[in-house]
Amino acid sequence: MRQKVRQQSPEERRKNFSEVSLGLSDEQAKTEAKRCIQCKQPKCIEGCPVGINIPAFINLILQDKRKEALVKIKEKNNLPAICGRVCPQEDQCEKFCVLNKTGEPINIGALERYAADYELVHSLQLTAHRKKLDSKVAVVGSGPAGLTAAADLAKIGYQVWLFESLHIAGGVLSYGIPEFRLPKVIVRKEMDYISGLGVQIHTDILVGRTFSLDDLFTQGFPAIFLAVGAGLPQFLNISGENLSRVYSANEFLTRINLMKAYRFPEYATPINIGDKVAVIGGGNVAFDCARVALRLEKDTELIYRRTEKEMPARQEEVENAKAEGLKFRLLTQPVRILGDEKGFVSGLECIKMELGQPDSSGRRRPIPVKDSNFILDVDTVIVAIGQKPNPLIGKVTPGLKINPNGTIWVNENLTTSIPGVFAGGDIITGADTVISAMGAGKKAAVEIDKYIKGSR
Repeated sequence: MRQKVRQQSPEERRKNFSEVSLGLSDEQAKTEAKRCIQCKQPKCIEGCPVGINIPAFINLILQDKRKEALVKIKEKNNLPAICGRVCPQEDQCEKFCVLNKTGEPINIGALERYAADYELVHSLQLTAHRKKLDSKVAVVGSGPAGLTAAADLAKIGYQVWLFESLHIAGGVLSYGIPEFRLPKVIVRKEMDYISGLGVQIHTDILVGRTFSLDDLFTQGFPAIFLAVGAGLPQFLNISGENLSRVYSANEFLTRINLMKAYRFPEYATPINIGDKVAVIGGGNVAFDCARVALRLEKDTELIYRRTEKEMPARQEEVENAKAEGLKFRLLTQPVRILGDEKGFVSGLECIKMELGQPDSSGRRRPIPVKDSNFILDVDTVIVAIGQKPNPLIGKVTPGLKINPNGTIWVNENLTTSIPGVFAGGDIITGADTVISAMGAGKKAAVEIDKYIKGSR
């Protein structure tokens, strides 16, 4: 039987920002590892965007070699403690597990976290052997793609300079994922590992403003990797979005995660929200926002225009939110945000929806029901309907080809229209998963190495 990860009870965790998941116990990890049948041609590896040798590390756990299991994972994955917590394994490695044919797949994500937490539990800092080359590489953006590329390039031997626009590195890992899903001590530990490889992390530098790509070339970087993510929030484009207490998910989560607003006044960053919060969206980010609002003791409702079946959020997050008491209002589309005489949100006008034929996403298209408008009594609205790339670099960099949707154009080798400039992660795909961005970072490191060594 597949081992279920231990959790704080819903009653307790709703009152705090401590991590919900408590991980597997030693006994559970060994029991789960025994379930792996060590396939001769393991499909789970093919399902992993960074190519971890999954059966090998699971077998090491079975042998009580937890440290060795972590070393095996880190041959391919520089951020295992993060991936073990937020990677959607159910749609990747676990999806290809042969045990799906007769029952439940191996809980690969929980076993990865179990191995990765060895460093934290034992206060260790594993390091990797690295060569030393003369060439420098600039990596712009310290999210999953940038961190992965930087670490892999450092392992090859390059002098890597990693530039981050915020005052803390980590990108979405630091500002976008709540503490109860990804504790920041975990992010810092992974950062320490990458710094230990020799990567120089420079914060408070906005490439495109502080200096340009040409400036980087002039400073002696023969190659540049753009991994700036997709952090520009999208809105509904309905009236009332300029009212006070209307937040993008980006601003809301940044204030909470990066600036510790949930610990005000200990941290001098208050967040102005009322008592009745509407979160609009059905993805992981929407659930993150809603679960934060619950922990701030607000009456919170998730507004989604389709049914629960069509929600893009991970099923685990949906179930956790339900257990914590989140209310769902499905088949509902906001059409107008109402305000009071002081310019604050006073209500949300919505219309009921019904599902029609599938659209380009494969999900049934939501269609408004005529004359079904109604008003919700809310005083705060958080819009969490997706993000898109920030246009800054494209606007200030002549010759950098930008796609119609705002992403950076690249060829099959992740090379942009400017020789020596590569791009990967959400900046070329739009908002995607942490592990997908890491896969792009690994590929970019390989291609940059080829480019610098003149292999192409």
